[in-house]
Amino acid sequence: MSSGRAFKLNTNALIPAVGLGTWQSKPKEVYDAVLAALKAGYRHIDTAYVYRNEEAVGKAIKDSGIPREELFITTKLWNTSHRPDTVEAALETSLKNLQVDYLDLYLMHWSVSFKPGKSLMPRDADKKVLLDSTDFTETYAAMEKLVGSRVRAIGVSNFTVANLEKLLKSAKIVPAVLQVELHPYFPQWELLEFCEKHNIHVTAYSPLGSTSSPVMQEQLVIDIADKHKATTAQVLLAWGVQRSCSVIPKSVTPSRIVSNFQDIALDKEDVERLNSLANSPYAQRLLDPSSVWGVELFPSKL
Repeated sequence: MSSGRAFKLNTNALIPAVGLGTWQSKPKEVYDAVLAALKAGYRHIDTAYVYRNEEAVGKAIKDSGIPREELFITTKLWNTSHRPDTVEAALETSLKNLQVDYLDLYLMHWSVSFKPGKSLMPRDADKKVLLDSTDFTETYAAMEKLVGSRVRAIGVSNFTVANLEKLLKSAKIVPAVLQVELHPYFPQWELLEFCEKHNIHVTAYSPLGSTSSPVMQEQLVIDIADKHKATTAQVLLAWGVQRSCSVIPKSVTPSRIVSNFQDIALDKEDVERLNSLANSPYAQRLLDPSSVWGVELFPSKL
């Protein structure tokens, strides 16, 4: 059956359990992918300003003819717009790109701030990324002021437990969502426990382990898929959803977009076997730009 499941946020809004991720999707590809996803029944679309595909996503949403109120649309504030006086303008740009009047969710993409300017990745003469001193708590405070008719909920992405602890000390609005890398190679149990305690919903990006991950080739994943007459992707997505996380697999292939939206139910043994992949020699965080950006984003194992 198709995945019509949803989770309730701390705002009382519902976030569909399975959404379409659009990272690394080129504009023409993403236009077709979003149309295919909406036709297949998806109602949750995730993008970001830095993906440079908001306009194509917005055009596909408009051309689909699906009423705006039936959709859950997420985009993200980029690192060059962290200064409080630039946050609202960044929102307005994303709304214009997406051709919508409001966002269901606006996330701070990363905890680090870059020097403001036209370049998404500002660098000095030595090619080092130019960081800005703006603290993420200042940025979040500016985002809080946006909540209303144009932004239904706010949250953060790529935050650690330590980041969240710091944020919650000053936040007036508890983040509705934390979006992070999550898959059996990197289950982030402590982070999930923290979010559950503070009523922060978790969305898993790269739930299939990213393009460079061998998790879908793991024999036990293949065996569980065979057992349920399912695809390995369906198994990994079910594992995520059964942990009460929404998942946003990225695909531009229509057949995969459709199959990723089909629900399967894992039994306790399946889940335990998938949990054991955290002990695999391949188990690790797969997406970490710390070395490229010249800043330690994840100082602990989290």
